[in-house]
Amino acid sequence: MTREQAEQALAECRRKIDQLDLELRALLNRRAEIAEEIVRAKIVLGVPVRQPKREDEVIGKVTGENPGPLGADGLRRIFECIMQEIRELESSRLPQDKPKGTPDPKGIPEW
Repeated sequence: MTREQAEQALAECRRKIDQLDLELRALLNRRAEIAEEIVRAKIVLGVPVRQPKREDEVIGKVTGENPGPLGADGLRRIFECIMQEIRELESSRLPQDKPKGTPDPKGIPEW
């Protein structure tokens, strides 16, 4: 590979990553919107907002049969961060007169 080819390859790879970053942002925001729907349903059902068993299932699904090149540990850390950010968003949307994570069917948020 010549220097000119390397510069072109670098520019093209960066363009592709920039596009993927925008797609990831859109997907993460869509995931957050769906998580908000889930919280509303959990409040109506009277179940805890946080369910560690379900979080473990999510991690298992994304790390299982992973073709790489990211390893299972890396994917686990990424998804733990994603879920933590979603939990913080959910907590900020819960009615503030009750402890966070406490269902209240009468106080269903309308965000």
